[in-house]
Amino acid sequence: MESLIIENTNKTPKVFFNALNGKMELTGRSIPENSFQFYEPLLQWIDEYSKSPQEQTQFSFRLDYFNTSSSMYILGILKKLERLHLDGKVVKVFWHYDSEDEDMLQTGEDLKQIVKIPIEMTETEG
Repeated sequence: MESLIIENTNKTPKVFFNALNGKMELTGRSIPENSFQFYEPLLQWIDEYSKSPQEQTQFSFRLDYFNTSSSMYILGILKKLERLHLDGKVVKVFWHYDSEDEDMLQTGEDLKQIVKIPIEMTETEG
């Protein structure tokens, strides 16, 4: 399986999904004009990866900002990771937020309540 790497733009985050080591990351800003068009290939990639995942899957969210339509897809990613976790696979999720960004911290905490998967809140200095 090929890794999925998409460089960031001023409206979309960098995507780095490494199929070889199970490490995945979304970094930057997510305000795409068409969230479906941007996120659907990511969800499909995770579905494909989930058929034969690595021993451990690690997903890091390092988002500065995202819009409402992106949040639905972020939850969709978490739901797919939750399925892997519930299937007995080791899944670690990290939610990185700037120490001064209480909204991003609260969003991560809210998502933690929705999915049955451990999400580690990681404060960064921005």
